[in-house]
Amino acid sequence: MSEKTIERPTTDEASLAKEIEAEEKAAARQASLLKDGWADLRKRPMFLGTAFIIVCLLALAIVPSLFTARSPFSDGFCQLQNSMNGPSSGHWFGFDVQGCDIYTRTVYGTRNSIVVGVVTTVATTLLGGLVGMLAGLVGGWVDAVLSRITEVFSALPLIVGGLLIMSIWGGGDVWTVSFIMAILGWPQVFRIMRGEVISNKYNDYVMAARALGAGSGRIAFRHILPNTLAPVIVITTMNLGVYIAAEAALSYLGIGIQYPNISWGLMISDAQDRFLTSPHALLFPAGALSITVLAFIMLGDVVRDAFDPKMR
Repeated sequence: MSEKTIERPTTDEASLAKEIEAEEKAAARQASLLKDGWADLRKRPMFLGTAFIIVCLLALAIVPSLFTARSPFSDGFCQLQNSMNGPSSGHWFGFDVQGCDIYTRTVYGTRNSIVVGVVTTVATTLLGGLVGMLAGLVGGWVDAVLSRITEVFSALPLIVGGLLIMSIWGGGDVWTVSFIMAILGWPQVFRIMRGEVISNKYNDYVMAARALGAGSGRIAFRHILPNTLAPVIVITTMNLGVYIAAEAALSYLGIGIQYPNISWGLMISDAQDRFLTSPHALLFPAGALSITVLAFIMLGDVVRDAFDPKMR
């Protein structure tokens, strides 16, 4: 009577199966968090309202010509005889001190504000996220050196640091302002990413992958990174509004975006001395700035409430 030979999985096959199982569990955990957060977001009226406002702002920034037939860069756009004239049926927001149509300038100013906010947010997220992941994963002297460098940049608040650097650099355009604010803003993302990496790198699924021979790059991007995205998404969403407000503040102080570029901060600065006699010149760009900043900050609040398990 012949004995049946029972085939058993080899060590390599068993290790591969365990690694696949660990990856599937980590992916399922992150997918569940994102799915639950998205489902929660869609039920919140505040999210729907802020999302509608932000979509309108993006449309203004991308295609301003859809909202106004005039261009602030065309010849004869500003007429001094119209200086500080109030709103009318043909010019809804009136004119500024140079006789320029405020509505058109406000519409075109949306682009610079949105570009500064988006570019700065993307740059700070990439730089702070990558450096924070490196510090958290490697640890030791690498973590110590990177943390000390971060503390140097953190010692300069965004507006004060921008004032210092821009006063030396001189006035600039959208890209210059975005670059300087990114240099000052990345430490916040660094601290969050570093903390999340340190708290996740000793989890069971990471230790299992490491024991099975997974490389550092695979562990970082397949196991740890997906489980650290939620808090980073929250802080970057809120920072969008902060960077837009910071750009307006620097431009208001005369060291941010400069003419002939258009900035809500510049418009507010030009109108402040004539507020008592012609309040419309200040109220409309200030209102646009307030709505934009508030929309992004409120979006960050609802995203935090939806994706942070501690807030549920």
